[in-house]
Amino acid sequence: METDCSGPRKEKSRVLQLDEACPDQELLREAGAYVKGGGLAAFPTETVYGLGGNALDPEAAKKIYAAKGRPSDNPLIIHIASAEDIFPLVTEFPESARKLTEKFWPGPLTIILPKSDLVPYETTGGLDTVAVRFPDNRIAQGLIRFSGGYVAAPSANRSGRPSPTCAEHVREDLEDKIGMILDGGPVRIGLESTIVDFSEDIPVILRPGYIGMDMLKEVLGEVRTDPGILKTGKDAPRPKAPGMRYRHYAPRGELTILEGEQEDVRREIRRLVREHAEAGETAGIICCNESREAYPQGEVHCIGSRDDENEIARNLYGILRAFDASGVGRIYSESFFTPGMGQAIMNRLIKAAGGRIIRC
Repeated sequence: METDCSGPRKEKSRVLQLDEACPDQELLREAGAYVKGGGLAAFPTETVYGLGGNALDPEAAKKIYAAKGRPSDNPLIIHIASAEDIFPLVTEFPESARKLTEKFWPGPLTIILPKSDLVPYETTGGLDTVAVRFPDNRIAQGLIRFSGGYVAAPSANRSGRPSPTCAEHVREDLEDKIGMILDGGPVRIGLESTIVDFSEDIPVILRPGYIGMDMLKEVLGEVRTDPGILKTGKDAPRPKAPGMRYRHYAPRGELTILEGEQEDVRREIRRLVREHAEAGETAGIICCNESREAYPQGEVHCIGSRDDENEIARNLYGILRAFDASGVGRIYSESFFTPGMGQAIMNRLIKAAGGRIIRC
């Protein structure tokens, strides 16, 4: 499914059109000065669009939380434009972190380490650790350099909503709340970065992403997964990283995930959708290309082929937003436990569903 990121909109934020292959340096310089001076600017990365503010300015962090409607104990990730820029931010940099960043930076990897006094608690959500990432996007890197080298940036959406994978999604949520949007076109990956915590003896995955467990083990050896990854609400621990406690990525309609043998899942989705139809309601369905013909009723959105997990990841948030546009009140999704990014995809779906799962 292709997400439509075009079409006229009433723009309240200033939008700068940029080409990632060769971004206009003067526009980036202007945007960097705006962020350095305390303004907020949305910008593309390889994962999702971020909402950037000066990471070393406590007031900028407060503005980010206010614009998103985000709880202030939910940490922000500091984005840097070169690997060496992490050192003033942290008090420790273990060998395991060095190995991982050498392998995956720039890229969709965030690491957590004990913070230095340079980093305000407003940016870390009150924690003594800091989350840092070096994004693989020329627009992002230019903005970061011109803004002083440190940009705090959660995803550029209202808190709890599906993350933005194109500038139009940012406008939908934040156009009256931020001053500038850097439009670099659709992102490449579509899911947020993998977060690995190095503040404990054994590295811990706090949020799965494009860089999966097997890739991490190949570099680090022993890695464990935080149990909070698949928990929501009051059952989740205090967040050491974005997306750990609160309901995230959620469409306005009530989303439910169905797990089990594929034929059993399809049969149960058909039954649920039929019940809604008999009550005069249209239910939504998220399915793969291979099962599209199994659903004669409902509003059906194909997320991609089960053989292409990158396509599934890229399409997920756009599909959740498409259901918002149609006003569907109930949505039923197949499960997508793909070999590499399956944990990341299901982490986002489960958070979006608020933990609602039917096991067939």
